[in-house]
Amino acid sequence: MTDRFSAFRHSAYSRYFFSRFCTSLGAQVVSVSVGWQIYDLTQNAALLGWIGLVQFLPALVLVVVTGVTADRFGRRNVMGLAVFVEMGCAIAILGLALSGHFNPFWVLTALTVFGVARAFYSPASSSLAVNLVPKEDFANAVGWITASWQLASILGPVLGGLLYGVGAPIAYGTAVGLFLVSGSMILTIPKPAQRSSKEPTTLRTLLGGFSYVWKEKVVLGAISLDLFAVLLGGAVALLPIYARDILELGPSGLGLLRAAPGVGAVIMIGIITAFPIRDHAGIILFVCVALFGLATMVFGASTLAWLSIFALALIGAFDMVSVYIREILLQLWTPDEVRGRVNAVNSVFLGASNELGEARAGFMAHFLGAVFTVVAGGAAAIGVAAAWAFLFPAIRKTRYLHRDEVQ
Repeated sequence: MTDRFSAFRHSAYSRYFFSRFCTSLGAQVVSVSVGWQIYDLTQNAALLGWIGLVQFLPALVLVVVTGVTADRFGRRNVMGLAVFVEMGCAIAILGLALSGHFNPFWVLTALTVFGVARAFYSPASSSLAVNLVPKEDFANAVGWITASWQLASILGPVLGGLLYGVGAPIAYGTAVGLFLVSGSMILTIPKPAQRSSKEPTTLRTLLGGFSYVWKEKVVLGAISLDLFAVLLGGAVALLPIYARDILELGPSGLGLLRAAPGVGAVIMIGIITAFPIRDHAGIILFVCVALFGLATMVFGASTLAWLSIFALALIGAFDMVSVYIREILLQLWTPDEVRGRVNAVNSVFLGASNELGEARAGFMAHFLGAVFTVVAGGAAAIGVAAAWAFLFPAIRKTRYLHRDEVQ
């Protein structure tokens, strides 16, 4: 019988898990609070797009540096430093809220630095997990890592909405505390074994992540599928508009909307953990991405709060399957000496799908309206799933998640 908690037999992983949870929770509190406060002050949907854009661009610009940093230096130390920089950004936003000068320019500046920290944090943290558990426990570890992020996606928006209702400084102050706990916890992880290439740093080594992803079509297809599906179908940036203007739920209701995908994802990760994907992984991936798009269309057209929340939960559930399959393929099919660089590339893809997707949604909604933007985006995600099934037959034919099981 599968041990659902096998990864937690390793104390270093347990600390890593708790640290990542606190980081994700703090980031969610900041995100929901900043999004609501800026839109409430300006009613400008384009600014919601800028919030995503300024957090994505650093990962894109620094991709060749962040990956090599994760591969050549201690991933644990890179994680810790990045979290403390995030804490500094939260302190800056807290200062703006306390001073009464919550100017969008200075908030976006702080979020840009926050994006730089995330650009270094993401490949280091993703690459570290595989160094903390034996291979046989890694699929379980990935499931719990993803569950921790999704749990933060549930609690963070609700916590952020409730705390923001009490006072914006309370919300930002809580985020500062969470980052402090996370950074301190990272530093208690014993230095793990990490295979590192002895090659001199050249353009070839800097671009090693891109080279590997391009050659490994299963990995390329999996991460690009997520890129375009969420880039075109993501609706998170527009939730303040739905909460305030369409569903009329207020800041607490925004927290519920933001939390709903996480609820669906946690339920799905419970199902996947109890009944692991053992066959037909590629087909399952494409079907779930298409269902993600369909649920997005339902949410976009809904004017009923209960239906909107249910549709968001389905969005989270189907996206969870995609994330789970992609992360296992990415980590277990990638050699350790280039894993940081490959994860840096993946971070750019994820940033493009999430933050750049938020920018796309915000700018598009500014001109075409939120409802059309979300419904059209869901339809586009379905189209992406169909197109990728044709363009990447290797994924469609992939049956097993572990490479050594491929016949």
